[in-house]
Amino acid sequence: MADWFSASQPPSALLNSQRVWRIVGTATIAVSLWASPSLAKDPFRTTSPRPIGDKTEAAFRSVFEQGNYKNAASYLSQAEAGEPLAFALKASLAYSNWQGESDQSKKQAELDSFKGYATQTRESAEQLLKTDPLRGNLYIAVGNFLEGVYVVGTEGVIRGTPQALGKLQQAFKYLDEAEKIDSKDPELNLLKGYIDLLLAVNVSLPLSSPTQAIERLEKYASPRYLAYRGLALGYRDLNQPEKALQAINQAIAAAPRNPELSYLKAQILVRQGNNQEGITLFEKALSQKDQLPSGIVTQIQKELARTQRRMQNMGR
Repeated sequence: MADWFSASQPPSALLNSQRVWRIVGTATIAVSLWASPSLAKDPFRTTSPRPIGDKTEAAFRSVFEQGNYKNAASYLSQAEAGEPLAFALKASLAYSNWQGESDQSKKQAELDSFKGYATQTRESAEQLLKTDPLRGNLYIAVGNFLEGVYVVGTEGVIRGTPQALGKLQQAFKYLDEAEKIDSKDPELNLLKGYIDLLLAVNVSLPLSSPTQAIERLEKYASPRYLAYRGLALGYRDLNQPEKALQAINQAIAAAPRNPELSYLKAQILVRQGNNQEGITLFEKALSQKDQLPSGIVTQIQKELARTQRRMQNMGR
């Protein structure tokens, strides 16, 4: 997702980089206990699965496995009531639409929707806390993180950062509470692994450690295509391109239909100086542009054009 929310983008300042929503978006992968057990599905656990409604799970897979945001929006319009994951995904789509919208009135409406879904994520997680403390704490953390993003989006970096950092501290507090319950939970480790890794390599906060984040993603996080994607992002930004390439290849093998993975691999290859193959993969990602938000499409087009210009200049 363009600007703040796409973890495929280069790092920037805390809570105003394109990476922030990707941290959050990938982190928002909880399931709900209000869904009927007959609809129980859990993309994160092979043992002791939690129940999740069919529509919410389908939306989750559409975004993260297939990179198909339009299908996700359709599923979310029918999503199960009271599901924190559904609210967080709706927030993701609203923010993505905000980034790609040029009409100011529509842009404000999308930002207002984002705020509402962020609050609903936190409030539904507070209810979930009563019956599933691990995942309740997990999604109270996500809600706080989303609300911090909204503060920076409306107040700006200078004015909004102090309040946003307060929200971030609250998020870490609830993540710590979740970890006390089950430190090996795959959903928790996926979320916390992304947050720790992406903050550590871009912001150098003492709250996060790249080494521990990589261990979380390698050992405990699930689904694996998201864990591999997180590792690829982290190794890319730690300037370890060979490890980044190995991880993104594993992610693509597990989720071959996702154009955002082609996009990320293109970035890694360009950083290695492999511009021609990078161009091929940028173009491959754009061949599926109809399923991506306009902001992401615009960013891929810009990076493709930049790489093509570089190739032309090298040929002179």
